[in-house]
Amino acid sequence: MNKFGLSWLLLLILTVNTYAQKHTPLPHGVVFGSRPSTTSLVPAAQLRTYMGNRARTSAAIVGTVVEVTQSKGGWFTMKAGKSEVIKARFRQASINLPKDLKGREVVISGKASKQFNAFDSQREAGDKSRNVSRPGNKQPILFEVEGLMVNK
Repeated sequence: MNKFGLSWLLLLILTVNTYAQKHTPLPHGVVFGSRPSTTSLVPAAQLRTYMGNRARTSAAIVGTVVEVTQSKGGWFTMKAGKSEVIKARFRQASINLPKDLKGREVVISGKASKQFNAFDSQREAGDKSRNVSRPGNKQPILFEVEGLMVNK
C-alpha cells in the first residue's frame, strides 16, 4: 500500500509539473496600453531619417523586439537597423509586458526623442558653441510608448 501511494503521488507531481510548463504563445493582435494606429507606419530602421533634425516627434513604428529588459513598467529594446536599437518604455507604469515578446514583430505608437550625449569637456551649461554632436556619433533614440500591438 505504501509503494502504491508513493507511486500515485509521484505520478500526480509529474502530471502537474508538465501542465504548469505549457507555454501559450501571444496571438496576433494582442494590445498593451492603447491600440496603436496602423496607418502611416514607419519601419523602425527608418525612424532616424523620418525624424530628420527634429529632437522629438510622434510616430507609429513597426519593428522587432530584441529584448524585454523589465516586464514591469514595459521596458524593452527594438531593433532599428544594423547595429542600432531603440530603447522603449511605456508611458503608464502599470503595463506588464511578457518576456515572450522577444523576437516578435510589434507595432508601437508614441513619442520618439533623440537623447543628447555630452562628450569630453561639454559640461558647461549654456555654452552654445560646443553644443553640437560629433560626426559619426549618433544620438540614441528613446521611445515613450502609448500603445503596443503584436503584429507577427
